[in-house]
Amino acid sequence: MLEIPEALTIARQVEAALLGRSVTRVVAGHSPHKFAWYYEEPSAYSEMLVGRVIAKTAAPGGKVEVIAGDAVMLFGDGVNLRYHSRGEQHPVKHQLLVEFDDGSALSGSVQMYGGLWCFPKGSFNNYYYQVAREKPTPLSPDFAPEYFRGLTAMPGVAKLSTKAFLATEQRIPGLGNGVLQDILYNAGIHPKRKMGTLTDADIENLYAAVKTTLAEMTELGGRDTEKDLLGNPGGYHTKMSSKTHGQPCSRCGSIIVKESYMGGAVYYCGLCQVQA
Repeated sequence: MLEIPEALTIARQVEAALLGRSVTRVVAGHSPHKFAWYYEEPSAYSEMLVGRVIAKTAAPGGKVEVIAGDAVMLFGDGVNLRYHSRGEQHPVKHQLLVEFDDGSALSGSVQMYGGLWCFPKGSFNNYYYQVAREKPTPLSPDFAPEYFRGLTAMPGVAKLSTKAFLATEQRIPGLGNGVLQDILYNAGIHPKRKMGTLTDADIENLYAAVKTTLAEMTELGGRDTEKDLLGNPGGYHTKMSSKTHGQPCSRCGSIIVKESYMGGAVYYCGLCQVQA
C-alpha cells in the first residue's frame, strides 16, 4: 500500500518520465472493480484529460497527485501505478489507462481498494485529500518537535496505543500501518503501548524515529515490501515486516513477533520494544 515514502518516490518518477507530455487517450473503468473509486463518472475522464500537458506532481498524505493542465489525477494508497514505455505491452486488466504523445502510458490497477480520481482543479471536496494538503508532512521543517508534541497532547490521545496514535484519525496523513512498524522499532516502543505511559524522552525518541525513518525510506526509494512506478521493489530493507517475521532481531537476536491488532498486523521485537 502507498504510504509517504512510496508516494513521494512514485510522484518523482512520474514527473521525470512524463513532465511536458501531452495526454492523447484515456480509458477509465475498463475492468470493473467494486472498490475502485472514481470522481463522478469515469466516462468523463477522457474529456478532462486529452490534450492536457503534465505540469508537475506531488505526494500529499501518501497519495500521488499529477497535474495535467487544469485537471488533476489523484491516486490513492491501494492503486498500483505503472509506467509503460513506447511499445511496451499494457496490462490486460486495469481501472485507468492514460496514453501520451510519445507512445508511453500510465496504468492504474486496484487489487483490494483504491481511488483513481480525475477532477478539475479545486473541485474535489474529499476530507482525506484536504487534510493531507493542509497538514505538514513529517519530511518538512514545519513538522517540528513543538508540532509533534501538540499532536501527543490532543484530547483522548493518552488512552490510545502508539499504533493508533500514529496511524488513525489522519493525525499524520500518509503514515500508515506499514511504515509505523520500523518507526516504533527504531524508537524502542511497543505498538500496543499506551501513549499516556510515554515519558518525555520516549516522545522525543518517537519524534526522531518518525523523521529519520521516513527520510531513509524515501531516500532509498520506498520499502522493499512495496513496488515503484517501474514495478521494482523499494531499496529500503524493512526491519519489521512480513519479510522479517520469524527471523532474529538484528539487535538482540530475539525472534520477531507478528500479531493481529486493530484490524491489521503488527511486527515487533519483544525485548527491544517493551510494552509498559
